[in-house]
Amino acid sequence: MNKPVEEYASLLQLWAAAHPRPMPWKGIRDPYKIWLSEVILQQTRVEQGLPYYERFVAAFPTVMDLARAPQDAVYKLWEGLGYYSRARNMHAAAQTVATVFHGQFPDTYQGIRSLKGVGDYTAAAIASFAYDLPYAVLDGNVYRVLARWMGLDTPIDSTEGKQVFSALAQDVLDKAFPARHNQAMMDFGATWCTPKLPKCEDCPFQDICTAYQTKRVDVLPVKSKKLIKKERFFVYLVFKKNGNTFLQKREAKDIWQNLWTFPSLETTHLPTDVASAHALLAEDYPMLQPVDILSISKPYKQTLTHRFIHAVFVEISRDLEQFLPNTLRLVPWTSAGVGLPVPRIMEAFIQDSL
Repeated sequence: MNKPVEEYASLLQLWAAAHPRPMPWKGIRDPYKIWLSEVILQQTRVEQGLPYYERFVAAFPTVMDLARAPQDAVYKLWEGLGYYSRARNMHAAAQTVATVFHGQFPDTYQGIRSLKGVGDYTAAAIASFAYDLPYAVLDGNVYRVLARWMGLDTPIDSTEGKQVFSALAQDVLDKAFPARHNQAMMDFGATWCTPKLPKCEDCPFQDICTAYQTKRVDVLPVKSKKLIKKERFFVYLVFKKNGNTFLQKREAKDIWQNLWTFPSLETTHLPTDVASAHALLAEDYPMLQPVDILSISKPYKQTLTHRFIHAVFVEISRDLEQFLPNTLRLVPWTSAGVGLPVPRIMEAFIQDSL
């Protein structure tokens, strides 16, 4: 390795001491709470994730509490965070801890890594923060710091890039203080060596940062794959009955798996008025005819990782129960909403309708 690792580690700790970043899970040794924070913060900003973490800890103080919780209760607490596979995997992993590990969170990297939904990064974070085991974390912040420091243009989303950066992160790791080192690396990337407008002019690593010296800070790290988002269009059927409404659970392996929604149809475009909504319903739900459309909502949008979702909500007068009895649940629609975990786009409509 052709960089002064000891100098880097020393400068990093000096920077961390001068720039504390307090958070409720930092410095604790409880592997369950560390795991919970890491899962919540995947694909989620700290500011957004913090109240979710606090609510989860209050509702499920231990991994056994989470393991015993009904799935809908877990999903309801998760509502609004997106990437619901995280909640699904977390719930399944808690049940594994309860059964396979007899309620004790595993204390080895291999044991932690065996839990559903736990990848290399999360396992390294838990192993180092809870048990001070010498495993380097490698999240987006660490990728960025290492790529700029070393001047590496190997794409971080390639197989080669993952191998190169994983080895480099482990090489740089302060084996005597892995938890302290990992936290400092993540904090530095999150607050100083940021994707846009990094604080290079005040950075203690100027002299040993290849990207800064070669004026390539704005192009590193490199990604090889460009994300292409597909548009999808949904028409939701809203039927109210004596203060209740009908919902159905999305069981298929698709967006919003295991969340509850109004009955829907997917189209190539959204109806813009009652006449076009009637035409869609006549084609896709002929069993409902004749049906009165009481109202059609404004268009709603939600952005997912790989999708742009567009939806309208059509309130109808026809009782759905006799047509779709095996898939519907009649639930109360109160001033607090519908009480079940629903997609964010639907929660926005419900809140507008209260």
